[in-house]
Amino acid sequence: MIAILIRYGLASGLIIGSILFGTTVAFHEAIPSPAVGMAIGYAGMLLAFSMIVLAIRQHRDGTLGGVIGFWPALGLGLGITLIATLFYVLAWEAALSVTGMDFGAEYAGAMVADAVKGGDAATIARVKAEAAQFARDYARPLWRMGVTATEILPVGLLVSLVAAGWLSRRAG
Repeated sequence: MIAILIRYGLASGLIIGSILFGTTVAFHEAIPSPAVGMAIGYAGMLLAFSMIVLAIRQHRDGTLGGVIGFWPALGLGLGITLIATLFYVLAWEAALSVTGMDFGAEYAGAMVADAVKGGDAATIARVKAEAAQFARDYARPLWRMGVTATEILPVGLLVSLVAAGWLSRRAG
């Protein structure tokens, strides 16, 4: 199971890491709308996490003779999710480094710009304070890495649960 976990985890990580790094570097000068960015990101995550389905099926049919319980299947899926998450976080950090992008400041600026469009003075002041705090927090690497991991982990968890439920088979 370890060989399958590593093989499919690396494949999943390389897929999502390549997509994240490639699109960030390619579009850093002309960032697409947030909706387009999210669509590309989540499509890439689903593509990468298709490796979970393939890994569980490979392990079940190739190693275990067509039988796998829910918990071992879920464990395999979660292991792949953790490897892909590591690649995702490292790809984001590498993309930030290569592009010189200050995402925290850019996002904080967008928060304030949205508030200014339709908010009253009190709302704008509150959002400015929240945006400044976000930018300060995002400048801290461990905090930023944690935030980045929370983007992909729920998707991997969901795919792992669905795949484990769908592909698990009992003996007999």
